[in-house]
Amino acid sequence: MARDATDHGLRVARVLIRWPATWHVPANWRAALALALVAILARAQTFGNPVIGFDEQFYLLVGDRMWQGAVPYVDIFDRKPIGLFVVYAAIRALGGEGFWQYQLVATAVVALTAFAIYRAACKLGDKSGAMIAACLYIIWLDFLEGEGGQAELFFNLPMVGAALLTWRAVETQRHVGRRGGAAIALVGIALQIKYTTVFEGMFFGLALMWAQWRASRRGAALVCRAALWIAIALAPTLLALLSYAYYGALPAFVFANFQSNFGRLADPVAAQLNGLAEAIGILSPLLVCAGLGLRRARPGVSFVGLWLGAAVLGYLGFKSFLTLHYAIPVLVPATIAAAPLFAQVARHRILPWLFLALAFVASQIAIARTTYVKGGRDTARALAAAAQPHHGCIFVYDGYPALYMLTHSCLPTRWPFPGHLDSSNEASAGAIGVDPGAELRRILATRPEVIIDTAPVYYLANQANHAAIEAVLARDYRLAARIKTGSDRYRLVYRLREAR
Repeated sequence: MARDATDHGLRVARVLIRWPATWHVPANWRAALALALVAILARAQTFGNPVIGFDEQFYLLVGDRMWQGAVPYVDIFDRKPIGLFVVYAAIRALGGEGFWQYQLVATAVVALTAFAIYRAACKLGDKSGAMIAACLYIIWLDFLEGEGGQAELFFNLPMVGAALLTWRAVETQRHVGRRGGAAIALVGIALQIKYTTVFEGMFFGLALMWAQWRASRRGAALVCRAALWIAIALAPTLLALLSYAYYGALPAFVFANFQSNFGRLADPVAAQLNGLAEAIGILSPLLVCAGLGLRRARPGVSFVGLWLGAAVLGYLGFKSFLTLHYAIPVLVPATIAAAPLFAQVARHRILPWLFLALAFVASQIAIARTTYVKGGRDTARALAAAAQPHHGCIFVYDGYPALYMLTHSCLPTRWPFPGHLDSSNEASAGAIGVDPGAELRRILATRPEVIIDTAPVYYLANQANHAAIEAVLARDYRLAARIKTGSDRYRLVYRLREAR
């Protein structure tokens, strides 16, 4: 009887092992599921960490306060388009604290983008090479501060969709108007997530105009289509502008979205070059693979190569080299361009998987290092507990914007993102709409119950503001908590001396 039970158990085990092989799942679905799993594994280390990146902490804060009636640019200043804050406001509708929610949504967006990369890469190589390319997009995000919810992750999805539609129109010269309209509509959506997509969008527009000319050879038709596409691309931005004009807040919208960019002060050349060198070092393996892949590609290589050039030009054109995530858009065309090389490599069964495994391990080390330097779940919770206000607002001068949400604090200023008041490149009224020194003095005059600072001081800090807040902290505040992050950095919590 025991033997019969054993034999039955073995038969069941064999059925279970063979069962997945009997599934009649389309190849594209299998690829999508595999990429979703890779995205989850590559990013799981970050799930639930409230303080992954300072930018996305702030985006979530704005989305949260929008549900409480705050109006971006009017009540909370920033330069990002309203579409990005609408995305985060929609994520806040999912409930919870918002941190798990935005990270899971970002993971889903990354997986969808990787699947679109897979589909595009299949046009240049085989499915194995395309799968390697898509996996490397997911993994390489972890090297470029893309492990959380940066804006680039969200706009890469509509941009790769626009690229596929444009590519198809260029290849076939059929349905150029319809495909072009859909592609440019996606570009318009991406523009309202971040304006840095403009260079790639212009390339898609020029490619569509070329396809239209080849299809019709009629100048009048080309001019009409081009005018329509420009209108479609600008429609989301114009809609946002008109909405603010309707509510009497047009000056705040125009200043934040456009004028303030020209008021920022230049970062030191050495700092910019250092950031650019780091980004080039991270991107260079993929760019080399892309260059080798483009030499082996099937028809379509010109489109992908020019798209890659437009993405690189967009990164260089905005000159935002101090933060790595500005280079993320380059990953999409770079991985697609490298697919033919990966297809060749995939013929060696062990080599591609060994490379992917090493890249994955390196990406996890990169995330662990970032968490060590910036802080993780425990650091964030400890700071929130120490900074919990009993009345009034906390003021995060230099620290985590997420603390406003973790402590349920009110905002003491229209400029709650620390960089706007403590960075040297923002030290002008032309950059943020108010004199940063005057705004800091106004905040300190309200005597915030808690002030958050960081030691040592940021090397590109607004030195005048730093001196002013140091004097107030020494006179009126006591150090309530000093929590270490990294080898030599501390997050500091100061409480007003008279506060209990």
